[in-house]
Amino acid sequence: MSDPNTATAGRVRTRSSARVRALTVTAMLSAISFVLMFLDFSVPLMPPFVKMDISELPALLAAFALGPVYGVVVCLVKNFIHLVTMTTTGGAGELCNFLLGACFVFPAGIIYHKMKSRKGAITGALVGAVVMGVLSIPLNYYISYPVYANFMPIDLILEMYQSIRPSANGLLECLITFNAPFTLVKGLLDAALCFLIYKPLSPILHGKV
Repeated sequence: MSDPNTATAGRVRTRSSARVRALTVTAMLSAISFVLMFLDFSVPLMPPFVKMDISELPALLAAFALGPVYGVVVCLVKNFIHLVTMTTTGGAGELCNFLLGACFVFPAGIIYHKMKSRKGAITGALVGAVVMGVLSIPLNYYISYPVYANFMPIDLILEMYQSIRPSANGLLECLITFNAPFTLVKGLLDAALCFLIYKPLSPILHGKV
């Protein structure tokens, strides 16, 4: 007959080990996410100050492998490091980036962990990308662009959008026409890359190596 105290101690050690592993993986993914913020690039049909990056990819990996909360933590740590080291927006850019990232990875992680299959992962990523795209409109309108206007007049920002689409009228219309689709595509790009690399990385993410 096994000793109940020994069995309990074993379960505690197992839970503790799993927690340490999850925190270690989260820290690693947060560091990678921070580095990926610098690998941004301009895209056609967007003003030059709007950059594409794939820094939400590690957060999506964390949300799928460890759970949605860990994905949000990766977004938080990435932006906190950026805030304390090199912010140029007084924290508004980092806040908006964090909220958008959380809007993406949290629903994706929840859906996947309720439906652990390829279909669940695809559904979760699509839902997350759509949520992020839709919420990019109010988050940019009320957080990012009011701060950006301190460095660049809104009229000049609108002129950049209008150079692409002359009929664009007002910041809100520009955010709906340009930024929401751009943010949706960004989420879909992160999702596509996640599906390509998740399986090879799965043993590392789940501590099986």
